[in-house]
Amino acid sequence: MSISALLSVPNDCGLPPILLVAALIVLTGIAIRRTSQQRIDVGRPLRLITKAQGESPQSATSPICYRVQSPQPYHGWSIRHTKPLPYRAFRYGPKYNITMGLRTIDRDEWIELDNHFPKYHADKAIRIQERGDKCIKTHPDAVPAAMELLEELANYLPARYPGLFKRTAVGIDNVWSGESFNILQRPLREDPMTVCARLIQDDLALLLEQPDGTYRLLAGCILLAGFWRLSDKFGMSLSDIHTSGNVPSFQEKLERGMVKFFQRIKTDTMYGRSNYFIQVDDSLPWSHSIGDEDDPDVGWSTAEQGKIIHHHWFRSERQSLRRLPRTRAICFTIRTYFLPITEMAEEDYVPGRLSSAIRSWDHDVSKYKGRAKYEAVLLDYLDRKHQDQVRNGLDLAREEHVRQYPW
Repeated sequence: MSISALLSVPNDCGLPPILLVAALIVLTGIAIRRTSQQRIDVGRPLRLITKAQGESPQSATSPICYRVQSPQPYHGWSIRHTKPLPYRAFRYGPKYNITMGLRTIDRDEWIELDNHFPKYHADKAIRIQERGDKCIKTHPDAVPAAMELLEELANYLPARYPGLFKRTAVGIDNVWSGESFNILQRPLREDPMTVCARLIQDDLALLLEQPDGTYRLLAGCILLAGFWRLSDKFGMSLSDIHTSGNVPSFQEKLERGMVKFFQRIKTDTMYGRSNYFIQVDDSLPWSHSIGDEDDPDVGWSTAEQGKIIHHHWFRSERQSLRRLPRTRAICFTIRTYFLPITEMAEEDYVPGRLSSAIRSWDHDVSKYKGRAKYEAVLLDYLDRKHQDQVRNGLDLAREEHVRQYPW
């Protein structure tokens, strides 16, 4: 990387010129040392970010330099033929470990789209029209973060999925649906979180750091969550979101680590995690088995017990987590994968592993996931499918070579 290339970096963060030059000299040395290990693309700009208030000592270098990279195109992606990724985020018992389950993910894989996009897109459009601000809210303090998220998606999606999206002078077009989004006009035609949600299959949430160091949910578009409502969680702190939802062992095992993690997360790393639930109806947007969406209290107590197996669905969330570079907000994407148990149980090793995982839940996890309503029917079915696979020659010793968590 040449000095002339480095000097072309815009001084977006308002650093005094002498500090900017010093930072560039240091960066030059780093670039020279790395050229023997990897090729440097000088055509991609560098952005300089100053230390945010409350950022941890581990990430407090000022300025923080990171490369703004366009993702690689998803080669061969097709809205007709690209199938959903087969997340199977459950492990064998006998013990069910309660952890955050975070793993780093490649920045190219921030948003996952597949041939279910048309259904998700249609379901979201109906929900936006029918439920509006029950599912979509943006606090005034979070508008800059919501706009930043929209800008990030408008840059990312056409580069990653050029067959579906096109970048325009004023925003982004969906070439499949014919929708055109002007993200420069003021005011926007819709809440920026609504526009974001129309572009992808995920639900979205933004948490902003407060003066006391807590993070609060101040923007969201939660349209396909199944079991929870944005109106119940909006404005809550990270801890209150989980305690109000009775997440098992949150205060004992998760809260302290989660709070520290949020304080330390950097802008140059993305994280992912997966979870899973069993649902006894086939509604992606809202599981009506746990009650009407507008009832003041909803829960597994209202679900019908012992439904036949064809009413059992596997619901898995693939969540991504990142810090937005300009506003420093934490962005959650929540992509739901949803398919019938009878379909998933045809996959090698899955019935045995899932039945073992469900049996490993302790009392609190079982109550949280509603096991009493479906365990008799579901476990009997999974056991029989597993036995059929073994009789047909399934080699249990090879499972780790065929399937590894979370697949």
